[in-house]
Amino acid sequence: MTRVSLYDTTLRDGAQQEGISLSVTDKLAALQVLDDLGVDVIEGGWPGAIPKDTEFFRRARDLELAHARLAAFGSTTKPGADPAHDPQVLALRDSGAPVITLVAKADPRHVVSALHTTLEENLRMVADTVSFLARDAEVMVDLEHFFDGLAAEEEGSGVPVGTGPAGVPVGTGPVDATVPAPEYALAVLLEAVRAGASTVIPCDTNGGNLPDTIAQVTARVRALLDAEGFGHVVLGIHCHNDTGCAVANTLAAVGAGARQVQGTVNGYGERTGNANLLTCLANLQVKLGYEVVPESSIGRLSTVSSLFSELVNIAPFTRDPYVGQSAFAHKAGLHASAIRVDPDLYQHIDPALVGNGMRMLVSEMAGRASIELKARELGVDLSGRPGVAQEMARVVKQREAEGYTYDAADASFELLLRDELGTLPRFVRVESWKVSSQEIAEVEGRPFTQTEATVKVHTDGRHIRTAEGNGPVNALDRALRAVLIRDYPVVGDFELVDFRVRILDEQHAGTDATIRVLIRMSDGKRTWSTVGVGTDVIEASWEALFDGYWWGLLASDVVPLLVVEQA
Repeated sequence: MTRVSLYDTTLRDGAQQEGISLSVTDKLAALQVLDDLGVDVIEGGWPGAIPKDTEFFRRARDLELAHARLAAFGSTTKPGADPAHDPQVLALRDSGAPVITLVAKADPRHVVSALHTTLEENLRMVADTVSFLARDAEVMVDLEHFFDGLAAEEEGSGVPVGTGPAGVPVGTGPVDATVPAPEYALAVLLEAVRAGASTVIPCDTNGGNLPDTIAQVTARVRALLDAEGFGHVVLGIHCHNDTGCAVANTLAAVGAGARQVQGTVNGYGERTGNANLLTCLANLQVKLGYEVVPESSIGRLSTVSSLFSELVNIAPFTRDPYVGQSAFAHKAGLHASAIRVDPDLYQHIDPALVGNGMRMLVSEMAGRASIELKARELGVDLSGRPGVAQEMARVVKQREAEGYTYDAADASFELLLRDELGTLPRFVRVESWKVSSQEIAEVEGRPFTQTEATVKVHTDGRHIRTAEGNGPVNALDRALRAVLIRDYPVVGDFELVDFRVRILDEQHAGTDATIRVLIRMSDGKRTWSTVGVGTDVIEASWEALFDGYWWGLLASDVVPLLVVEQA
């Protein structure tokens, strides 16, 4: 099999996404996960420019990686400067990283407008910095804006003749003996290789190119390197996702000769993100037969995706290819009928191959086959009870017409199913509940509202609890938790992690419209969702909340204490 190297830049490029901030401890934890997956190179950050990254590299020296090599990222030396005396270049060398990745300007417009220097000086900066750092580490070069720069030059819209900003002279003649102007991007690439770079990575920095262009340019660059005697140099690819084509562009580049793939876990990154490294990996190894990571690692893709979601504290995108919770979820009744015969009829791979699983979604589209498959997923065999499946399909359609949604509330569906089967444990019986809110005072000049909830329930006796809360739902949650935890201590692990309200009546969106409430709860090991519907938002919230606790007790294998089911 052809080998393709995996280069992860989640800890640097991915961390540039808004809302992501990784501590040194976070990065060290991520380093281990990526190494276990089989990533070849892990880019840790920019030592010398970012103090946190400097500390990361200092602490990472004590780690033993089984597979990966750590890369420090930075830029070429400044215009007019000697790399041997440039503090940021020295910080890269002193980081102790076995790999140093330099970013070099490959678009002449950026050389003039951003660096404020000449094209010739930029080439000198690239050559001197690479040759200086290559004495102590392997050097790779990211060629920033490579595709856009090359295209602009060929269209005649490159650097104008004359002077640049602040009177800086612009080179207008050939800048390399083997590459005629205007092919400046190729000149930068060759300069890096001649200076000792082991790998050169054209970057679609703005993310605006499409697969055909990426493939054509990559093939052209590979041919140039071979023709110039640099067949040993690795050609990489670094794509951003601004057209939604980052993964497709990456695959196109590999097909045209690239042998290093750069990207981020879950596609994190600025704007619309980077190429999703997990999707690229799965496509390359599972679909195209390239050797990327050990075979045993493929089954960990879903786990790695989830671990990084928790690390950056961003909810996972459920429809991510291969690893998303909905990647192998089926809703249509037609699909369910076929899947019951052969799951592969509506799945492009076995979900278990990437550590995922098939899910059946129950909705108004459900038929008997959907109900039977969903029941099987929940550990209930309905194969000998067609009447139950038929009745459940009818009930689901009726309740969804009333506003319920079970494709987003698996726990509520399981309670409904087990109730229909007569196997639903009765942990508690609710006698009554009530909520009251009143404005009682002003605090610091602002009105203060006190909310209080009281619940009366039966387990092995009659119990009453009252609690105050930050609003009616919070007060109900506290009161119910207080009364349940007495008999069922496991409730102490339950936590409400998401609460969503939606008005359902499109023609009647007033305060008395039908409301749907979706609640997601967790016990630290699993999460589950329940649904409530009503014209009263508190009533709908109570239904979803109570069912959430009920399912949590069911999943925890708690023994019911309800002695007598009173009428």
